Amino acid sequence: MSKTDHSFESHVYRVDKFVVPAAARREFLDRVRQTHEVLRRQTGFIRDLILEQSAGPGEFNFVTLVEWESEAVLADVRAAVAAFHKEIAFDPQELFTRHGIKADIGIYAGITES
Repeated sequence: MSKTDHSFESHVYRVDKFVVPAAARREFLDRVRQTHEVLRRQTGFIRDLILEQSAGPGEFNFVTLVEWESEAVLADVRAAVAAFHKEIAFDPQELFTRHGIKADIGIYAGITES
């Protein structure tokens, strides 16, 4: 990123980290991929990543990241995802409880040195 590119400072980043047992991997990834298909169609979407840990001692074995133009789009995004989950009768909390999936979810902002 160039020193003059400050667009990331106004963007927001949804970073979700998960501890997913091996037995839940396939179902978890299927649901994540479905949800990300919805996210990619939303106004303000910039890019996303779905990552699986390949090495290291970290607790979380999956991380997802979605970059948005601004925080202003997040309410509409949440509504779109909720509507999609309702349409397909998917309850993320039920999946997490059933498989013992642990999640750490947060919204992050870019920073620069002053």
